[in-house]
Amino acid sequence: VPNREIRVLSRLTTCELSIHFILLFSRQGKLRLQKWYTTLPEKEKKKITREIVQIILARNQKTSSFVDWKDLKLVYKRYASLYFCCAIEDQDNELLTLEVVHRYVELLDRYFGNVCELDIIFNFEKAYFILDEFIMGGEVQETSKKSAVKAMEDSDMLQETVEEYMNKPAF
Repeated sequence: VPNREIRVLSRLTTCELSIHFILLFSRQGKLRLQKWYTTLPEKEKKKITREIVQIILARNQKTSSFVDWKDLKLVYKRYASLYFCCAIEDQDNELLTLEVVHRYVELLDRYFGNVCELDIIFNFEKAYFILDEFIMGGEVQETSKKSAVKAMEDSDMLQETVEEYMNKPAF
């Protein structure tokens, strides 16, 4: 629906979210993708990830998708077998964060065609690329689905060209 698209774009372009990290994990608690926008030691990241996955998986599906955690707020949404979780500043807008999560899922769907957990597992570099086209440094950079997917398609085209070039026999 075009009107909804315009409303979402206008909200996302004016958003002042400060995302600390994004986690994608399965219903079994397997981490599928993680992107950290704050610098932490690897040991601390693992501890935080374990704790957050346990907290979210233990929650009832009918409860709110927002959790106050330490000095941050966790905003999460489940799509099929994957949970998408963002940690934001306490004063940031939770509903806007849900829109950001949904936009990322839309971008994945647009690229993969109805994305599933296996797409993320076997094409994690593409999932990271799409995320990096959309969010950089914890802030939304590109709200246009067309632009983000075009960048991914251009990258695929370049990769195919390089592979063709590398496979040609050298005389």
